Amino acid sequence: MSASDARGWFGPVFALVAAITAARLVLLAFDRTDPFVDEVQYWLWGQSLDWGYYSKPPLIAWVMRGVTDLAGSDARFWLRMPGAVLHGVTALILGALAVRLYGAGAGLWVAAGYVTLPMVAVGSLLFSTDTVMAPFLAAALMFWHRACSGGGMRDAALAGVCAGLAGLAKYAGVYLVPGLAVAALLSPGWRASWRHWAIFLGATMLVLSPNIAWNLANDLTTLSHTADNAAWVREGALFSPASLARFWAEQFAVAGPLVAGAFVVALWRWRVVDRALLGFAALVLAVVSLQAFLGGANANWAAAAWLPGTVVAMMAMSVRMRVLSLMVNGSIALILPVMTLFPQVGPDGNPLLQRYLGRADLSRQIIAASGALPIVADRRDVLADLFYTGRDQGLTILARPHAGRARHFYEQVHSLPRGLMGDVLLVTGDPGDCPVVSAGSLATEGGGYQGQGLALWRVPAACLHDQ
Repeated sequence: MSASDARGWFGPVFALVAAITAARLVLLAFDRTDPFVDEVQYWLWGQSLDWGYYSKPPLIAWVMRGVTDLAGSDARFWLRMPGAVLHGVTALILGALAVRLYGAGAGLWVAAGYVTLPMVAVGSLLFSTDTVMAPFLAAALMFWHRACSGGGMRDAALAGVCAGLAGLAKYAGVYLVPGLAVAALLSPGWRASWRHWAIFLGATMLVLSPNIAWNLANDLTTLSHTADNAAWVREGALFSPASLARFWAEQFAVAGPLVAGAFVVALWRWRVVDRALLGFAALVLAVVSLQAFLGGANANWAAAAWLPGTVVAMMAMSVRMRVLSLMVNGSIALILPVMTLFPQVGPDGNPLLQRYLGRADLSRQIIAASGALPIVADRRDVLADLFYTGRDQGLTILARPHAGRARHFYEQVHSLPRGLMGDVLLVTGDPGDCPVVSAGSLATEGGGYQGQGLALWRVPAACLHDQ
């Protein structure tokens, strides 16, 4: 691709992606939903920088800490701001990859297709590990293709560094290793020498090694939690066609109906699309489909598939279908952030975004009732928001102890210590058999805790260890 070709495609693509990203940031500034449990957990992790955490590798906590430190604010906007920016960067990288594979005209279609995906619209509103992984996975694909197309060892090394960073964002980043192997089997243009592979794998492992060392020093905590997601390994398989069907229905929502449909059609017309990217995406979808069949799977577990999958789908469509797809997904991409401006709107008085409401309000009620008492809660979501909403108030916030392996980060790091004496304020729906005194009710109407029976109790701390 010549310099003139590069200038020709990049300017319009950058303008489009920048405009969409800027619009998302403006709407995000007026978002009225509360930070979700995972977002505030990542924020809390970032207050103590480390090479790993209970349930995820560390990169999202580092990014959130870096952004909030630079902004000088832990406000909700700054927790979520990196999402739209990182997805915009990913769109540009995928556009550049499409130009390499299909020519200058492909860049705009693919970048526009990616930046309007429903999963990208959601990832620009709620900050997640998929969002942090995306630009590094896309960059690894780009650098590896350059290495396979006459590039030197530098491109292979850069691909490995990006693959390692993708893995530090989310372990799904390791799909790059088998995915690129499948790509090499299916397409000569994605084949490299063993030296390229050695450099790529070496760089990947070098970047991942601190997290691996952290896991070894911490009882394989993150890897154990990841294994818990594949519950069938320990508890037996479900063999559920319904779960598999639900997962695939969710993929049509994640990618949009026309993008997902075009990808499925491309599986049958594999000879006329980029087989390497098709094979990579199909591998991820096949692995997660198996997990869905055996033990259930969340829709976002296959998010890595839709980076190469979007390139394949957009280029497999006719121009008319591309335009229609952008109209459909673009409408969804607009509706979702607008909904966050009016989160309490919904049928029959039930807010459509109810699960993202009422969290900060509940924390404020608990904090107001606590006085000088330590606060103890048994729910991860309650604990998460208490740490965030009460971050500047010098509170003692602890997790209710639980026999056996810690079920979440707060039990692992902030569990009620045995030596604590006196009473605590317990937030729970089940106070157990301890002698308790009611410390008040909690107003939860219209929010994520509605109907869940949470209440406040004054309880002797020592008794909670015996439950």
